[in-house]
Amino acid sequence: MDVKRTGIVLKPTNSRVVIRPFELTTEQRVEKIIARVGALSDSEVDHLLDAVMRDFRERHQKTREFLLHRFEQVREFLLTDRPQSEARRLLIGSYFSQEYALESAALFNPSMVWHPDQSGLPDGSRRFIVSLRATGEGHISSITFRSGTIDVRNRIRMDEPTRYVTAPDLVPNALYEKHLFTRKLAELGINGTLTEQVMAALSDQFTLRELERTIENVKRYNRARQREFEPIAHTMLVLAKSNYEVQFSPELDVSERIIFPSSPTETNGIEDARFVQFTHDDGRVTYYATYTAYDGRVILPQLLETQDFLHFKIGTLNGPEVRNKGFALFPRMVHGQYAMLSRQDGENVFLMYSDQPFFWYTKTVIAKPTFPWEFVQLGNCGSPIETDAGWLVLTHGVGPMRKYALGAFLLDLEDPSQVVGRLEAPLLEPNANEREGYVPNVVYSCGALVHNRELIIPYAMSDYASTFATVPLDDVLNAMTWC
Repeated sequence: MDVKRTGIVLKPTNSRVVIRPFELTTEQRVEKIIARVGALSDSEVDHLLDAVMRDFRERHQKTREFLLHRFEQVREFLLTDRPQSEARRLLIGSYFSQEYALESAALFNPSMVWHPDQSGLPDGSRRFIVSLRATGEGHISSITFRSGTIDVRNRIRMDEPTRYVTAPDLVPNALYEKHLFTRKLAELGINGTLTEQVMAALSDQFTLRELERTIENVKRYNRARQREFEPIAHTMLVLAKSNYEVQFSPELDVSERIIFPSSPTETNGIEDARFVQFTHDDGRVTYYATYTAYDGRVILPQLLETQDFLHFKIGTLNGPEVRNKGFALFPRMVHGQYAMLSRQDGENVFLMYSDQPFFWYTKTVIAKPTFPWEFVQLGNCGSPIETDAGWLVLTHGVGPMRKYALGAFLLDLEDPSQVVGRLEAPLLEPNANEREGYVPNVVYSCGALVHNRELIIPYAMSDYASTFATVPLDDVLNAMTWC
């Protein structure tokens, strides 16, 4: 097959930094720092704040707003209710803030979808968004974005990213659906007196603050069972905080948006988002992404959704078959149900169906490691792509010396449980320029596109940087062994 490497390389850079909270380990340290700043004279505060703003104002878009917000988050540790000047509030906020170089270590595992805005383009061209796993200090991963266009001749042009990176705002008073939350509690085996009384006291829709207040009220009325209720209450709040919403300002460029870990289950990173443009039966379009949340001990599959890449809803995937990694949604309903690829056992590809995108109960194995270059492990490289010949699934296989290669198989359009075609040889293997990196000998993708009968594959090179390859779709289909 005539697979062409584009030569475009998206490399990590340590110059793109996001401002984020600097958390202290104890409340006592927070109090001491605030007391030290409180002891400064007004002139000393002004002098120190001038230095902070001179060093950091131009590196971020809303430095003052962030520092004032951080002050509000630590205000409770002030020893007095005396009003603080804006300068002193800003300076206190700066002591509890830090810069984070989000992609200083790696920029990899890309996923590609069509941009929701296709206006103002020449005939035959399309605009796309690439999501990437950005990894920085402490190997904490987040989701970052790039944009670009493909022209009528399938030439790719990337938009130049700006130097700024901005985290989104958490949507205040985001609403939880009572029936879904109750169902999620049941899936986790969280039930009993506490959950029954809490859920009975809540409305059909409720906020996190209302949940926290209701839990405290129920605990107060059951003082004798405090020790029994505490771990259950903690789990309920962790579940709630793992289902949240974030919002970016519309004026931010796509490259300036970063989804950084926000919930307790994501403290060590957000990994390998697989985006797909999902078309509902009524024609509505939602962009979904499955990803892996990691807290340093446990991995938890999550589902993200957005219509515009500005407002994102994040929720937990639930059900007995939500295990391991590699979940990828089909781009539309199949026979009236959501369909998903998965890899619960770490080596085979499974097919799942559900009436809701957040709950998954059954699975069927559809593809096993078959060829030597995939004997160790077989997995998907993103959501299936619908073609006239069937559902095209890009795969990754792991062979000798833990070398990764990209492959593909084809599923029947009407019955995706049937593999109707498969590549016996790899579609793409790491070449000499792609073997060296954080994890050597790896090529990996989280989602490709087809444009003008050309397969456009974004892929990571050895878990360090990302690039693109193109290959005629018909060449891929013609090279398959038909099952």
